[in-house]
Amino acid sequence: MQMIKWSAIAVAVAAATSSVAMANQADSKGFVEDSSLNLFTRALYMNRDFRNGAGNIGVDTDNSVDSDGDGNATNDTDRYKKGYREETGVGVRVLFESGFTQGTVGVGFDAHSLSSIKLDSGTGRTGNGLFSNNADGQPEDTQSEIGGAIKFRISDTVLKHGNMMVDTPVFSTDDSRILPEVATGSLLTSDEISGLTLTAGRFTALSSQTATGRDTKTQKSQTLRSANIAGANYSFTDNFSGAVFVSDVEDFYTKRYLNLNYGQDLGNDQAFGIDFNFYRTVDDGKKYAGKVDNKIWSIAPSYTIGAHKFTVGYQQSSGDTGHTYGVDGGGAIYVANSVQYSDFNYEDERSYQARYDLNMATFGIPGLSFMTRYVTGKDITVRDDDGVTTTDSAKEHEWDFETKYVLQEGAAKDLSFRLRSAVYRANTGVDDDVNDVRLIVEYPLSIL
Repeated sequence: MQMIKWSAIAVAVAAATSSVAMANQADSKGFVEDSSLNLFTRALYMNRDFRNGAGNIGVDTDNSVDSDGDGNATNDTDRYKKGYREETGVGVRVLFESGFTQGTVGVGFDAHSLSSIKLDSGTGRTGNGLFSNNADGQPEDTQSEIGGAIKFRISDTVLKHGNMMVDTPVFSTDDSRILPEVATGSLLTSDEISGLTLTAGRFTALSSQTATGRDTKTQKSQTLRSANIAGANYSFTDNFSGAVFVSDVEDFYTKRYLNLNYGQDLGNDQAFGIDFNFYRTVDDGKKYAGKVDNKIWSIAPSYTIGAHKFTVGYQQSSGDTGHTYGVDGGGAIYVANSVQYSDFNYEDERSYQARYDLNMATFGIPGLSFMTRYVTGKDITVRDDDGVTTTDSAKEHEWDFETKYVLQEGAAKDLSFRLRSAVYRANTGVDDDVNDVRLIVEYPLSIL
């Protein structure tokens, strides 16, 4: 699940990677002249309170782990609240994007440095996905990663090879914690035809949000071998766009994706929009993800009037399994009811959403916004370890609240503060009840 779900997903589909393909090669001013250097800092406090006591990595039920570091494992079980995770950290990203050399074929280079610092965590409270753990189960104090990619541009077509963050509906690196996932591979983006963006890529490795190396996941069911993707996004009119994507994740599954997005300005500070998404996923090769046979689709109409935006959503999953993703990136799920905690993508699940957004700029407080939504899912099929159906009427629901403020001027312009809260409840066998709270502070700084 991603930190931000877009209101107009078609826009995100077109932005498959960075802005390298936004300008024609004929307009290139040079490798140095068109370069940019940006610093992005994110501080994240996150806690998850599992109401039934599940989900705590550090609970010491057999007194075998010295959770408090006193040299004695006895009585460490009760040091922390059972099922409670609480962690705080800071991530710093340095992102360099060169321009392209002049000439018919432009050549450039992008590089990044990713670093995280643990401010608070420990055995008994870790497990939110902010930090990697050492052999003793303690979260690492610091971690860092560097990477880069070479790029070539002819006319309005860019080929990029190396390490990169990717954003497509069938392969998308997750950015919901301190640091993002990073993919290794090649990505071709072409804007030669007005209104049409063509995308093709092959990726052979993926680092997690808590690891500094590639292919760090040890289980076969979690390790990317290769993923081939292709897609197109086309703007039929200024108001109507569509996208199709396909992918083949070796020995896991194949996917097909369709998006249709429509938006209309109604005048008098009013607007209407509707977004449709569809996935078809089938297992492939050695089936490391197990049996996969799923169709999932969602539709989300919205109405905006002044500062207020109202959205409803319907999502339906069908087939012999639920919708599967993750080895192709933790962000590779573009459906309406993929929200803060749950994706509402279980087998046979039908889910409904009601959402309200408020933009306080209308009331003289630019930069301040609020959002709340409620999503409920039902008719979930739950199976035991042998694949036998135990129920076909399980339920889940989630209520989210979010507020964000972005400084509009001054030395700290664009500094943002964001509070997210989710209350999630479900039947036994679906997931664990949890309260999820996150405080996020972000500061983007353009250096060059």
